[in-house]
Amino acid sequence: MDDSAAMRITPPSPDPRVGLGAGLFDAEEAIWNLNKLSSTPPPEAFVGVTNSDLAFKGQYALQGNYNGVMIWDISDPSAPELVTEYVCPASQSDVSVYGDLLFVSGEGTGGRLDCGTQGVQERASADRLRGIRIFNIADIRNPQYVSNVQTCRGSHTHSVLKDPNDDENVYVYVSGSAPVRPEEELPGCSGASPDEDPNSALFRIEVIKVPLANPAAAAIVSSPRIFDNLVAPPQHGASPADAAALEAARARGAFIVEFGGQETALPDRFAAQMLAGFMAERGGGDPAAADSAAFREALPEIIRQRFGAPREEGENAGPAPGPTQCHDITLYPELGLAGGACEGYGLLLDIRDPENPKRMDAVADSNFSYWHSATFSNDGTKVLFTDEWGGGGQPKCRAQDPKEWGANAIFTIGDEGMEFKSYYKLPVPQTSLENCVAHNGSMIPIPGREVMVQSWYQGGISVFDWTDPMNAVEIAFHDRGPVDPNQMGNAGSWSVYWYNGVMVSSEIGRGLDIFELTPSAAISANEIAAAKTVKLEYLNAQGQPRFTWPASFALAGAYLDQLERSNGLSGSRIMAIRSSLGQAESASTAARKRMLLSLATEVSTDAVRASDRGKTSVLAQAISMLAAEM
Repeated sequence: MDDSAAMRITPPSPDPRVGLGAGLFDAEEAIWNLNKLSSTPPPEAFVGVTNSDLAFKGQYALQGNYNGVMIWDISDPSAPELVTEYVCPASQSDVSVYGDLLFVSGEGTGGRLDCGTQGVQERASADRLRGIRIFNIADIRNPQYVSNVQTCRGSHTHSVLKDPNDDENVYVYVSGSAPVRPEEELPGCSGASPDEDPNSALFRIEVIKVPLANPAAAAIVSSPRIFDNLVAPPQHGASPADAAALEAARARGAFIVEFGGQETALPDRFAAQMLAGFMAERGGGDPAAADSAAFREALPEIIRQRFGAPREEGENAGPAPGPTQCHDITLYPELGLAGGACEGYGLLLDIRDPENPKRMDAVADSNFSYWHSATFSNDGTKVLFTDEWGGGGQPKCRAQDPKEWGANAIFTIGDEGMEFKSYYKLPVPQTSLENCVAHNGSMIPIPGREVMVQSWYQGGISVFDWTDPMNAVEIAFHDRGPVDPNQMGNAGSWSVYWYNGVMVSSEIGRGLDIFELTPSAAISANEIAAAKTVKLEYLNAQGQPRFTWPASFALAGAYLDQLERSNGLSGSRIMAIRSSLGQAESASTAARKRMLLSLATEVSTDAVRASDRGKTSVLAQAISMLAAEM
């Protein structure tokens, strides 16, 4: 927000998010500066199974789930209609769209090429899918499985790149974080270090080229090693709450792993998933005590392969290597940039050559545990990275947890690369029964400002302004109580994205939530109306679009409201300009054009002596654009 105006917003006190009652579909809720339009539970085949990420096409929201994909018609956001439920298990089922194509990530060992629900029991199997599935959704109610591209580490997440200079292909950047699959299952897969095997599946990403005229011919065209010469980043220790929780977990026999250089208890749901994969490699069946003991013994190597755990003593001298993969990559095609959230680093990438992304800069931070995702400002001069401290399954928003841990980090981007400015973390404490940490979100097209909506798992969703990179401020929120009053449950917002006037949230256990902004001291009715003039044909948040605003009275009003909020122009001139805009809007077409041209000239003159010359000049341009439309 302009200068210090954001700091003058007064949040509700006491914060209504504290002390909310628990429940799955009947938890207590708190909301501020938002209107919840709908909450829709998942269909039976997906109840109790993790809902994951979202993509959008036309009037549809496509929601991933570890059991497959749901497609919702959200043309009436107060009553979404489920039009397709496609059962095809494979965690995480992250989704993206382009044209008539749907891309779905598969990483778990139970995913099958035939989308069967019986899983895969064998250690190596020709039936297993780990990579990218491609569907044709020309008939969105009847998706057709076109092809798949198998990768050595599967696809935890992926990002679809439509290069502005290539209309014949799209590219899929794959981030796989699972252990390298057996060579006998997928020839060419190697888990050795690049020093031992230059074709190692570690320390790289995959780039898939998808010919739009023949998507069945999609294939890996490069495996860029964007992590070259990075070393293990600094790490923080355990918080006091974590240290106590670790000892309690150890006492009850939980699986303890070393992650990021420190011990942590493996969350129960992750332990169950990993144990199931371990059993599949041993021939299947339910785990006996001996199997659990063997799994416990094997865990250090499993974690080492998956997350690049520190080397054992006695290995080659020198610093430990850096990340072996990215968790997520946000592509900004119009600027030729990408932000890679890559375990222990945030990367800035040049993607002007889609098949050969190049690292421009890399930053590490001892306050960050696991760099998770990235979001650019609309003009590309700033980038925000999230930290998924605790892997998303742990409570990291407790009152005693440091505000710099499990937060967002905001950087400016200049000729010298990225420069750290500040942190932003959900400003209200959550309980020890709520997994809470920074997760997925997107920009909201409020003109002239950086406003973002973001998921925090069971911390709910937070809308905040980071126009001033030194002072990010919350301006709206929604939250529910814990899913279970006695233990950690599987729920909360996985991702929330702005799309054509509404904010759609994938609720891990509860289904689909849709919200809209309401006018407040933080966001005016004009700013909301101007945001709604931005219409997208599709959206993948990991393929960030550049917002442009058509000429409208709302756009001019939005800039005028911002000048009033920041005292960027005298009160008398603001009143006069507002009156003139109102008169022009009511005038006939010819008179309107004449009045707007005169007003644009006046406001250009105002800019010379305004305390906020830049914003006043932008207002003059918006009025000129409006006159040109007449």
